[in-house]
Amino acid sequence: MPPVKLKYPIAALMGALFLAGTGPTVAQQAQSAATTAATATAATPAPKLLVVIAVDQFSADLFAEYRGRFRGGLARLASGVVFPSAYQAHGATETCPGHSTILTGSHPARTGVIANNYFDLSVARADKRVYCAEDETVPGTSSGGGQYAPSVKHLLVPTLGDLMKARDPQAQVVSVAGKDRAAIMMGGHRADETLWLAPTGLASYRGTALSPTAQRAGTAIAAAINQPRGPLTLPAECAAQDIAIPLANGASVGTGRMAREAGDFRRFMASPEADGAVLAAAAALRQARRMGEGSGTDLLIVGLSATDYVGHGAGTEGSEMCLQLAGLDRELGDFFARLDAAGIDYAVVLTADHGGHDLPERNRQNAWPDAQRVDKALDPEALGRDVAQKLGLPQPLLYGEGGDYYLSKALTSAQRDAALAEILPRLRAHPQVELVATREELAAHPIARRPPDMWSVMDRLRASFHPDRSGDFIIALKARVTPIAEPGIGYVATHGSVWDYDRRVPMIFWRKGIAGFEQPNAVMTVDILPTLAALIGLPVDTGTIDGRCLDLISGPGNSCQK
Repeated sequence: MPPVKLKYPIAALMGALFLAGTGPTVAQQAQSAATTAATATAATPAPKLLVVIAVDQFSADLFAEYRGRFRGGLARLASGVVFPSAYQAHGATETCPGHSTILTGSHPARTGVIANNYFDLSVARADKRVYCAEDETVPGTSSGGGQYAPSVKHLLVPTLGDLMKARDPQAQVVSVAGKDRAAIMMGGHRADETLWLAPTGLASYRGTALSPTAQRAGTAIAAAINQPRGPLTLPAECAAQDIAIPLANGASVGTGRMAREAGDFRRFMASPEADGAVLAAAAALRQARRMGEGSGTDLLIVGLSATDYVGHGAGTEGSEMCLQLAGLDRELGDFFARLDAAGIDYAVVLTADHGGHDLPERNRQNAWPDAQRVDKALDPEALGRDVAQKLGLPQPLLYGEGGDYYLSKALTSAQRDAALAEILPRLRAHPQVELVATREELAAHPIARRPPDMWSVMDRLRASFHPDRSGDFIIALKARVTPIAEPGIGYVATHGSVWDYDRRVPMIFWRKGIAGFEQPNAVMTVDILPTLAALIGLPVDTGTIDGRCLDLISGPGNSCQK
């Protein structure tokens, strides 16, 4: 689709603040991007800057649906090395586990990041739920409502940035994202700056002072949030998606134009404006730090979260997603033009933390009448209460969120056995449940070594299982059962299932001079770390990761053999 002139105030504001007068004009930048470079070979020196971009909920299905419409940054990337059907191979297809795989080379079973939230019934605080990117030992915290202390402590393995820092302490690593968990899980333990969007602009770990550039960027972002935004003009190519889908709560989705009032942070996040803010901040930080201009290789990590907020709030097939992807394409184009203007040798990889699934109300209209919302009887609290009353067991009996269910630690061994004897057959007989696996069954199941498109459901659940954090049993719902019982504001559709619509994501590598090719066979996001490590000559112990290096050289050369 043609670039959409959305006129985000953030783009102009950030450009004026940090980037004015630092390079060629837009026309010159475009000409530079089109200039043919020497063909990359296995002997080509390492790029000076690695740019890793994760687009939250950017499924392989969305990439395929919109690929022919892209004219900006996504079109440029699509001319590179394209794996259109890569996999977040594990079963817990949520934001935190997915981001934890991208730059660690490891499945959640190894990273320890099994879900966005899990339960640890041994923690001292009253709230036993643990957010994946918090330090629950900090006094006075809780897992929700912004009351947690952001932390990387739950990530059990090093990231690419950590390994780069270990080899060369002068290597710069900057991670900026819409969500804290995206910035943290990709940035790792040793990043120079880890930043995410907040109502006040940009935020970081508690007690961490923002750099002057981050402060200025945050001020500009806050000013943009506090400006109202009128409805966006719908491109003609989006007209087919502009259909209202009524919901049971009396609302409807599918015809939104992303208008918002001043200060509405939730709606700001659910628009390309948020992605533009992250990309502008990333470009400003790169410029201020002169990343990619030194003797070694630096790492710039960008987490773009707006597609996920749009998918949750309106589904994947309405006017809202069409506007979002048009804007994302445009914002990425502007970002790459700024990198071109700097004259640095950079390589890009773009992927996603998970896919996504449209809301059942639209699926039922569009040739899939069996799409459903989850039965409220499967809610852990409701199920636990019913079983406890039947068996005379102490309450609360069950804790859980997503697919992981945890039995109370107050149960005796006999009570635990009795509870499982009642719960497991009931769940396995439920028409919306595909599989229930106990922690003992998962612990005994080996990590799959086959291509991810051949994995069984047990294989997928095993790749998300960690013995110290996973539930006493894990449920996989049947395909196209949306685990939202009732749609609400900003939350009508989701992901998180074991099915391929949530597992399949695009994975694209681009560098000026690289000969593009398409590889439709199944690869995995855990392959990104060893692939980039080979590109910069960074040794990696393959026995400590789950991924493999992907050869990015078309023809007889091999980028994995530097």
